[in-house]
Amino acid sequence: MKIRKAVIPAAGYGTRFLPTTKATAKEMINIVDKPAIQYIVEEAVNSGIEEILIITSRNKSAIENHFDVAPELEEALKVQGKDTLLKIVQATSDLADIYYKRQQHMKGLGHAILQAKSFVGDEPFAVLLGDDIVDHEKPCLQQLIDFYLEHHGNILGVQKVPGEDVSKYGIVSVRHIKERAYEVSDLIEKPSPEEAPSDLAVLGRYILSPTIFSILEQTDPGKNGEIQLTDALDLLAKKEPMYAYDFEGNRYDTGQKLGYLKATVDLALKHPQVKDAFEAFLKDKYK
Repeated sequence: MKIRKAVIPAAGYGTRFLPTTKATAKEMINIVDKPAIQYIVEEAVNSGIEEILIITSRNKSAIENHFDVAPELEEALKVQGKDTLLKIVQATSDLADIYYKRQQHMKGLGHAILQAKSFVGDEPFAVLLGDDIVDHEKPCLQQLIDFYLEHHGNILGVQKVPGEDVSKYGIVSVRHIKERAYEVSDLIEKPSPEEAPSDLAVLGRYILSPTIFSILEQTDPGKNGEIQLTDALDLLAKKEPMYAYDFEGNRYDTGQKLGYLKATVDLALKHPQVKDAFEAFLKDKYK
């Protein structure tokens, strides 16, 4: 079955970016000339996704405004003859059919995904975490979809992480089946280096069957009283085939300061309008 729908959880407080996120949605923090969440939406669209549900919360109306039409701004740009800018503004509202639902209580990522049950229906669907940008010629989600079309199961996007970092992620226990691909038997949320069954971390991209919703509804809250997606995925792996795909690309956690800065520098060095001048600036500064 074709993957037509995607869910982007974007309801978190953004505490790692305070005080900026006191009044600004973390997903709207700019990377070069686009908010972080636009990179995520564009990846979904470029992977063939037709409908997107963004899970938001209070004080995140800026996300909806960004992907909506802006009649006054568009008219002003027309009058001023700024056709290039007009096309840029209009493009953000023409990316896809985007819907929104609020997560009224912050009960974790699993609870956020559960808000998408009625939107998804009985179709397999994609999940893209709003903090994770992956830069590669072939979109990360497209890589997972291509693998899904061959193997038809739940797919987790993974990459190898250093041993000292496994305690920051959900880690999979796997059996290697082909290049870049594994069969998953178990998942452990933020294990110690001694407990980790592998060095493969789940990093913000998933293709899931709607079975996940019935599991999430029965999943008890874990750490901090939150419903952990990793716990539900571990149960799902016992019910249905689950695979891990080691995707290609540079992944940036833009929800934390260093990841955001790395993304800004690397993407600026690819931006056609600023890359040459920015590279010259860096060479001059650090020569």
